[in-house]
Amino acid sequence: MTITEKTKTHTALMLLAILALLISPATLAQDSGISLNWKDADIRIVVEAVSEATGKNFILDPRVTGKVNLLSSAPMSKDAFYEAFLSILQVHGYVAVESGNLIKILPDATARQFPSQFGTADASGPDDMATQVIQVKNVGATQLVPILRPLIPQYGHMVAHAGSNMLIISDRAANLARMVSIIRRIDMASDAEIEVVALQNASATEIVRIMTALTQTQRSDGVPVTTSLVADARTNSVLIGGDKSARLRLRTLIAHLDTPLEDGGDTQVRYLRYADAEDLATRLQTHFTNQAAGAAGQAAGAVAADSVSVWADTQTNAIVANAPPKMMRSLMQIVDKLDIRRAQVLVEAIIVEIIADENNQFGTTWAIEGSGSNAPIGVTNFPDSAGVVQLGTAAAGGTASPDLIGSGITLGVGRLSDSGVSFAAILNAVKGDANTNIISTPTIVTTDNEEATLNVGQEVPFVTGNFTNTGGTGGSVNPFQTINREQIGVKLSITPQINEGDSMVLKISQEISSIAQSAAGAVDLITNQRIVETTVIVDDGEILVLGGLIEDTLLESDQSVPVLGKIPLLGNLFRSRKTDKKKTNLMIFIRAEIMRDSVETAFQTNAKYNMIRDLQKDQASNAIQLMPGTPRPVIPPLNDSASDGNE
Repeated sequence: MTITEKTKTHTALMLLAILALLISPATLAQDSGISLNWKDADIRIVVEAVSEATGKNFILDPRVTGKVNLLSSAPMSKDAFYEAFLSILQVHGYVAVESGNLIKILPDATARQFPSQFGTADASGPDDMATQVIQVKNVGATQLVPILRPLIPQYGHMVAHAGSNMLIISDRAANLARMVSIIRRIDMASDAEIEVVALQNASATEIVRIMTALTQTQRSDGVPVTTSLVADARTNSVLIGGDKSARLRLRTLIAHLDTPLEDGGDTQVRYLRYADAEDLATRLQTHFTNQAAGAAGQAAGAVAADSVSVWADTQTNAIVANAPPKMMRSLMQIVDKLDIRRAQVLVEAIIVEIIADENNQFGTTWAIEGSGSNAPIGVTNFPDSAGVVQLGTAAAGGTASPDLIGSGITLGVGRLSDSGVSFAAILNAVKGDANTNIISTPTIVTTDNEEATLNVGQEVPFVTGNFTNTGGTGGSVNPFQTINREQIGVKLSITPQINEGDSMVLKISQEISSIAQSAAGAVDLITNQRIVETTVIVDDGEILVLGGLIEDTLLESDQSVPVLGKIPLLGNLFRSRKTDKKKTNLMIFIRAEIMRDSVETAFQTNAKYNMIRDLQKDQASNAIQLMPGTPRPVIPPLNDSASDGNE
């Protein structure tokens, strides 16, 4: 096989692979609809995909080339899919011409040279090519050609037959129907010098303003204006005066401008899907009021501030707008841009705290007393050890308790005698290791640019004051305490801002608090607090470290009797040593995911829901059944809304 043949084979395989990707969604979803997403797809491969999905046969002109983009948010039927394909051809300057069982795809510039549908009634769709013969009764057909020719696209065709006073127009069915409507409104018998044109959709005042500006612009060469235009607001009509040819030209333009709005009327009700109607109505009213105030000093005919009215119906979440057609189109365009589904952000904070605590303690205390009144007495005492003095004092006072003996091992030896030497010695040794591993993962979901707060914890009472009735001479007063409750736990506050692309700006406030072990001398509870307040940029789905603490603490204490504590080996009898080593590792991470549509939202919800359900099922299977026949409740599966919650 030569290099050229290998290249051709490789190209053919790539085209087949792309074709499979384009066809497979349409083929697999013929019953439920066709949903496609084409980006920079070759138009010839798109034609092959359409042929496979609709069963139609196509012939492509060699000049048909280009890249196609088609975004389908909802499944389409076969007919709707084919109409979308015809619209793609029109956008790219091509047309589909049916010839028996074949459909020819040609440049639209040559479409008029081929047979097409006769009249708009025979056209199967608005983008089909059609030809219409129109009989003109009251106006010369040749007069209409130069007036109407700008309304026909370059690929269309219009010609007048003077003998029969007919117009022959070839164009797409949608534009052809519009041309027929305009011609019917122009083709009216009128020999009077003043014509009255009743308007159906547009405002007579607005039409006169536009037409007056047009005629003044065209007559700037000094030639006197031979036509006059007057608006009758009561009947919404335009009065035209002047010579016959000029009136015909103006009547044609008026018929072209007097077209209905897509939604119709000067008052419209727009039901909102995502935006808040009351807030949006206030903003729109302010915007158009300021716009009208800025245009008040400009040309006459500027829209007054009171000509636009927007109010909200909160019960149906709809806005009711009243405005002239031009302002109405602008208003609805703004609503289309603002009433969109906003993306949501799932934020998961990961808080990891690892604490390693080690301590060692070794100490010896002793006491000795000789016999006789002048006998010497010797005592050693170290605060960190369970000493002879503390135990002896407690025993003499009858308040001895196990708490006086320290942790670890305590060894004692002694001799108490009324005569001779009495002595006592206590040795205390302890070693401790403690490891703490805390992982907390608070999760919160919020909308783009909306603050969300999550609090998980407890309210702990703290004594702030007390009163006791001591030494009072009057009536009895009940003692009391004042208590203030503080939240202890995890607090997460976040405001996301989604940028263009997949990055986010997160404004985060994170607080972790807990109750610490009571320290010596503390009169109330002690709390640990860790607060992070920052603004960061993170990519979608990525993990970012917000901050942390790495702390390594070493406390060493050595208490001894001077001189005696330095004696080798024997000096341990006069010494107490204590070592505390504590290492703390605290890290706070953040992970954010953008949920742009309902599919991503459902995916994240299902994952968390099924995780909790699996934990419940595991606990139920391992639980001790104290009451046989009474199962533990388990949340129902997502696809079973009728479940009673028990399994």
